[in-house]
Amino acid sequence: MMNDPVVFGVFDRDADIDISARNLPHWFQPGVATFITFRTSDSMPKQVVDAWQCKLCRWLRDHGIEIEGPPPPKDLTKLPSSLRSEFLKYRSQLWHGSLDACHGECVLRNRELAEIVIESLRHFDGDRYHLDCAIVMPNHVHLLVQFNPPTTCCHQCDSWLHFTAHRINRRLGRRGSFWQSEPFDHLVRSADQFAYLQRYIARNGIAANLPPSDYLYWNRTD
Repeated sequence: MMNDPVVFGVFDRDADIDISARNLPHWFQPGVATFITFRTSDSMPKQVVDAWQCKLCRWLRDHGIEIEGPPPPKDLTKLPSSLRSEFLKYRSQLWHGSLDACHGECVLRNRELAEIVIESLRHFDGDRYHLDCAIVMPNHVHLLVQFNPPTTCCHQCDSWLHFTAHRINRRLGRRGSFWQSEPFDHLVRSADQFAYLQRYIARNGIAANLPPSDYLYWNRTD
């Protein structure tokens, strides 16, 4: 079953969308490829987040959008449409660049701990979901996955985070939160974007100038 060809779908604007929000918005469609990032609880120290927000505010002011200090606006509909996609791209670059700078303790450099994450992601592959690829970086994880009904993104992410946190904390002899509680997820919009995200995940460790021992990459074609 694992070797059967899998067709990864893309976002359909005309189909039903399950939209929810905590600190982040979450859009979900079954049968659609989803890019997910989850990160360790210490991966973004306050000073890093503050610097990130200041850069965003500076970008907005440089483009003629006056705001009164950080944080930058969450309601992007107030931005001119001509700037919205450019702002989102810049924001994403800053955020992922900050993650790749490997702040925090970065315990996932430990191959044994990284393998706990990959094993958990692969456990229900071909059943609850189809996993295309994943990378465990020193302080965060990226994956491309497509969920099969009745499995939902939020429910499965909660399961992954709970199970891996328990196993990793036990190995480290610790208690308490390990992951940031809310992952980022994005419905893939096109076949081109799917291919781009595959390349991004595959090259994330190299692009961050990490030695191969510092990250663990998996894809379904290996």
